[in-house]
Amino acid sequence: MSGAGRRSSSDDLILARELALHAERPVVFTGAGVSAESGIPTFRDALTGLWAQYDPEQLATEAGYRNDPALVWRWYASRRERIAQAKPNPAHDAIADYGRRKPRLQVITQNVDGLHQRAGSADVIELHGSILRVRCLDGCAGQAVGWESDPRVPPLCARCSAPLRPDVVWFGEFLPEAALARAQRAVTECDLMIVVGTSALVYPAAELPFSARRNGSEVITVNPESTAVDEIARVMLAGKAGDLLPRLLGA
Repeated sequence: MSGAGRRSSSDDLILARELALHAERPVVFTGAGVSAESGIPTFRDALTGLWAQYDPEQLATEAGYRNDPALVWRWYASRRERIAQAKPNPAHDAIADYGRRKPRLQVITQNVDGLHQRAGSADVIELHGSILRVRCLDGCAGQAVGWESDPRVPPLCARCSAPLRPDVVWFGEFLPEAALARAQRAVTECDLMIVVGTSALVYPAAELPFSARRNGSEVITVNPESTAVDEIARVMLAGKAGDLLPRLLGA
């Protein structure tokens, strides 16, 4: 079904609300569509203006960073500035409020902007890391604290003087082992998985809804367009997360 012809009925929303109401171990899995509603463009959509001349491989690979660390650091600094100006939207707020009523809720996100935490979600698994953190490029000291006061571009690791890098997953890198393990455990234990704002095409993250379904969980999708997860979903809600999640998850 094409996105243009996709519609949700009132019966779909009623059923989805019933599933959300009675779930004991829900998981909400979010992607770029949720952040887009806060005005945060996807990585590729942000390659405009001065950044349009650069290939993503220059800005989001370890090789690109080692080749020109100052350039890549400035790119991520510009993204952090934009994220700092953004605010959680009604989708983030609805998920956080749902978590206050469902204390076993776990949020798994592909986003790196920290907006779920700013909205008040307590248990957030960041599959792609966080643009708000940095770590040593050579991996000697884990995450760095207090790097913002370092005037160098990029700032250097206090332990080994290697450049610090954004704590995000670049092209060609594996997902953080601990985060992926937590996410996989969450989807094997959940009884409801709500998949929001993601096309679910990039593996291994895209496998998580299918793993949840194989383990007996109900699946709900919330997206303006059709997704790869629709074939296993009990309910498919068509529309923006900020419009639908308050109605789906509201008390």
